[in-house]
Amino acid sequence: MKYKIPFNKPFIVGKELYNIAQAVQQGRLSGDGEFTRRCHAWLESHLGCNKALLTHSGTGALEMAAHLCGIQPGDEVIMPSFTFVSTANAFVARGAVPVFVDIRPDTLNIDEQKIAAAIGSKTKAILVVHYAGIACAMDTIKKLAARHSLWVVEDAAQALLCRDGERCLGTIGHLGCLSFHETKNIISGEGGALLINVPELVERAEILWEKGTDRKKFYRGEVDKYAWVDLGSSYLPSELTAAFLMAQFDEAKKIIEVRKRLFAYYSERLKPLADQGIFQIPAVADHHHHNGHLFYLLLASQDQRSRLINYLKQASIYAVFHYVPLHSSPAGKRFGRVAGGEMTVTDRISERLLRLPLYFEMTTNDIDFVVAQIESFFETESCL
Repeated sequence: MKYKIPFNKPFIVGKELYNIAQAVQQGRLSGDGEFTRRCHAWLESHLGCNKALLTHSGTGALEMAAHLCGIQPGDEVIMPSFTFVSTANAFVARGAVPVFVDIRPDTLNIDEQKIAAAIGSKTKAILVVHYAGIACAMDTIKKLAARHSLWVVEDAAQALLCRDGERCLGTIGHLGCLSFHETKNIISGEGGALLINVPELVERAEILWEKGTDRKKFYRGEVDKYAWVDLGSSYLPSELTAAFLMAQFDEAKKIIEVRKRLFAYYSERLKPLADQGIFQIPAVADHHHHNGHLFYLLLASQDQRSRLINYLKQASIYAVFHYVPLHSSPAGKRFGRVAGGEMTVTDRISERLLRLPLYFEMTTNDIDFVVAQIESFFETESCL
């Protein structure tokens, strides 16, 4: 079905195709060329991390983080269940056990007050997810992690250029992971980045990134030949991906401003219904500097959500629910466990949350159309 208002629409905003042509003319299509280095420099400069490395995906960045944390079979990693499968998969692939903790009802992030009870003798790391670009309670989490000598990894896939106060998300923990999938704000089709915030991890990260070799040292003239020295894989993306991404980085400020305006317009148009208690919309605290990544409704029930999805679909609007909680999925039950009893908030949110279309080329007229259909639906509901 062709939708008048799709859920997402990949876009070109500047010199993407020009950069790709430049990469081809330079005769460097494999990774770690000029555009890769420019992307690294942009991330390090704009985010303030010690070192950035592009990866072929956000999943790849998470896999590198699991390696760098020294995850071994049987180690436990505390994380929310309300997240994408890659958050858990990257650590399960190394034999770790995901320990799922419930989320907060306001930010939909891991509930920092419930983490301590989940820490045990096998706990190796705390993996936080900044849902919708809203910061987790990082000060509390970092203090708790320091007390127990745990790694802190930030899944900041949705949080590029978001801040908690003056700190960019992804640069607060030991490691941060970004995604440039076509559904994100800044895109390269597939792609991601690992942010390394501990200088002592940089050398090993480069080795992992270069298939377990010290080729980066060779390129810098630090060794006269490179060799296989450790575990690793081919995590770096092609130069064509980096060329596309660099053009997006050049326009990142504009892209974020557009999305935040669309987010604000959704909030303005839907506030009257939210004020009536018909549904909830995102509430962003002043100290949370978000990036307009997504806009959602929290509806009264799962059944109502299904009816609204179908109603919007009839108007050629594609709205989607979000994650099936990992703790209730087949693999989650097989590989992980729940800490602290019930996952009440996670279950309740996952059943009622509906993501509305939001993409760079969307217009306020598009939003007016979506809102009109939502209003029409609830007028119909009131007559049932």
